[in-house]
Amino acid sequence: MFLFFTNLQMYLPFSDTLKWSLLALAITMFLVALMILACKLHQYYKFRASINKKEKRYQSGAYNGKKADRNTLVKRLSPSFQEIAKSEQNSKIQHMQKEMEKLEVHLTPSQPSTESLDDVGSDTDPVHVPRGKLKFSLLYDKKITLFLKVIEAVDLQGCSREPFVRIKVFSRADEQEFAVQSVLHEWETKVVKNSRDPVFDEDFSCSLKEFQLARISLKFEVKDFDKYSRHTLIGETKVSLRDLKVSKTLEFCEDLQGKTKDIIGQVLISLKCLPTSQKIEVGILKFKTATLSSFEEKDVYARIDVFSNQHKQKHQKSSLRAKSKVTVFNETFLFSLPDPVSTQCLILISLYETLASGRKLIGQTSLGNQKTKSDDVHWDLMMQSLRQPIAQWHPLYI
Repeated sequence: MFLFFTNLQMYLPFSDTLKWSLLALAITMFLVALMILACKLHQYYKFRASINKKEKRYQSGAYNGKKADRNTLVKRLSPSFQEIAKSEQNSKIQHMQKEMEKLEVHLTPSQPSTESLDDVGSDTDPVHVPRGKLKFSLLYDKKITLFLKVIEAVDLQGCSREPFVRIKVFSRADEQEFAVQSVLHEWETKVVKNSRDPVFDEDFSCSLKEFQLARISLKFEVKDFDKYSRHTLIGETKVSLRDLKVSKTLEFCEDLQGKTKDIIGQVLISLKCLPTSQKIEVGILKFKTATLSSFEEKDVYARIDVFSNQHKQKHQKSSLRAKSKVTVFNETFLFSLPDPVSTQCLILISLYETLASGRKLIGQTSLGNQKTKSDDVHWDLMMQSLRQPIAQWHPLYI
């Protein structure tokens, strides 16, 4: 420093007094800067110490008290929330269980009939409960034409605000196969509004040869029309044409009975359990009918619905196929099945044909391991042969 100042005196053209004054001023400013820096550092460390004391006091005192109060409040409120959640979950499970039981009632084969999809989910009454009467007439003329007239319904019970009648003409495929039938014709009457005694007075006709009469039966379904949902079945009745050979008009007044089911064909289904991936493979292989119906030119497809532990999985559909006496699909579909042994599973197979106005149900069948069903042989065979497809024919109902 002294050497630097000595060199500075040699080159600066100032007096020694001025030079020493400037040096003293510089040293003074440097000392002031050091003092300011020391004060700032002292204030900083003092501020940090106060913050640390506050944090420790907050954590040890008031914060713990507030935390305890909050935990106490949560403990007081959580049981009620849990009870509400459990009650809502139980109600949902009970609702799904009721829906599954309704499906089982409709889809479990019962002699001698099955139910169409339009009525699945509707309430069913015991068969002996009165539902009303249906009046109609039949005439087989000149041994080629059957004339049918729906006259009226009397004293309809239940929901009968907008009743109408659906008529199906069934034909057995073979004299030996009494159970398997096909739908030859299907008609519907007009809808009569706000009447428990609706008058229809509508005529229908179809060509039938005399030798066919022994295999023909008529099914009259009286339904309550619903524009936004499925039509509700009020009651139905069936008439066989086995003895109808006289050329005169016969009038009938039949009591309406409960729902019935009719076998209209068979569907070949394959099942395969994949325990590693926790899935089940459902295969739609073939569908065959006894004889071709009047809708034989339409395309058909299959829809698969799977219910596991009261939970409905997303349905899947097959590709469209041209309808024939034996329609081949050969398609497989995968569904989740976490625990094949304990999981309650219901598989619903529905076959539809396409129409210009939408779709029409051909028939459906169900299988699975539901407790409400009898032992399903097909399901048991699948569980005995894991990872192997097991195929079996199932009756198709309508």
